[in-house]
Amino acid sequence: MPHLTTLLTILGFLTMSTTYPNLAAAGEAANDLTIVNPEQLHDPSVNGYSTSVIAPAGARVAFISGQGGAGDDGAYSSDFSVQVHQAYANLKTVLDALGATPDQVAKLTVYVVDHDPSKLGVLTRNVTDMFGDRLPAQTLVPVHKLAIDPMLFEVEAVVILPQQ
Repeated sequence: MPHLTTLLTILGFLTMSTTYPNLAAAGEAANDLTIVNPEQLHDPSVNGYSTSVIAPAGARVAFISGQGGAGDDGAYSSDFSVQVHQAYANLKTVLDALGATPDQVAKLTVYVVDHDPSKLGVLTRNVTDMFGDRLPAQTLVPVHKLAIDPMLFEVEAVVILPQQ
């Protein structure tokens, strides 16, 4: 029976590879994430995200709570772009503490207070600065307010860690 499971897994991957030719770095290493951006959909990378990400079998998952734009002194700038930059710096600090790197982030959820299209450039620039062309899946949620009044932005992440 284990051979059947292995065969079905390989066949499933081959089917997915032929169905989605845009698989990025499929199976380069046991801990790589596979990015799938179907050709039938608009290319999401111009907006700083991927359509979907597949974690390798047996990987461990870490969930990072929302990181806001407060500096190490706990203060928030009133400038949206400064908060976004700081929030991604804070996310990087958590990744470092986990022994993870940005290319292990499978999913981001970002919350933006009083979102409007003028903020998209700041958001895209910061996510591509951190992730380059290995963009995680991402959801942007416009909100009226966050936990603390000065907060204008928050980012949470799902990270795929290697097996131990």
